[in-house]
Amino acid sequence: MSDAQSLEDHALAMCTLASRTALRYFRGALGIEFKPDESPVTQADRAVESAVRAYISAQFPQHGVFGEESGRSEGDGRHMWVIDPIDGTRSFLSGHPLFGFLLAHLVDGRAELGAVAMPVLGETYIGRPGAHATLNGQRIRVSDKSRLAEAILYVNEGDRLYRDHPDLFERLMRAGQTRRFAYDCYPHAILAAGHVDAVIDYGLQPYDFLALAPLIEAAGGIITDWNGQRLGLESDGRVIAAATQALHDEMLKFVEGR
Repeated sequence: MSDAQSLEDHALAMCTLASRTALRYFRGALGIEFKPDESPVTQADRAVESAVRAYISAQFPQHGVFGEESGRSEGDGRHMWVIDPIDGTRSFLSGHPLFGFLLAHLVDGRAELGAVAMPVLGETYIGRPGAHATLNGQRIRVSDKSRLAEAILYVNEGDRLYRDHPDLFERLMRAGQTRRFAYDCYPHAILAAGHVDAVIDYGLQPYDFLALAPLIEAAGGIITDWNGQRLGLESDGRVIAAATQALHDEMLKFVEGR
């Protein structure tokens, strides 16, 4: 078994572990706290991250870990796992099933593998750029849409966009052939699977998007910040994902008002 395949197998094992842990808490009694930025955190967030960190510690003791709840440990300085234990805590605590678990593996700061697990849906997406993207082991690929006017567009974090960029928000209300509003990771996952053509996202942290980049790229899509730059640990949290280069280029011009 190649090292890359072994890494995928470990990612799948962590996704399974995270999903099982999260489902033990979903729609149950939750202890909820609020962070200084007023975002919620539950017992489930901490339990999932703790379980995955324990797995990494056992299997990859030299690797660093960056988790939303427990912060960052550098490890050997080359390899790092990035964890969002429950991407969509507000969805989770309100009983909405479209929360996910996000996992990225970075080598020298570059995301080489990304995984998205949707515990309630029983879906696990894994991607390695230059290799393949899969949903529950079956190959997936982005759509071939190249024009925004014909695209299915998802607008994530619409309330934040409306607050900070009202002019852009107003234009987004007229963009695309069909548009939907959402939060969290799922629109990006179904873009990788060819069901959605473009996603605009805003106000994210590295653990929110680093798993998405290798998945979408492995499926043949493009994902960058709003300036067209590759996503990394220092990115500002403004994200555009698209099925094709032409559509991505049009989205970049769109956010600039061109």
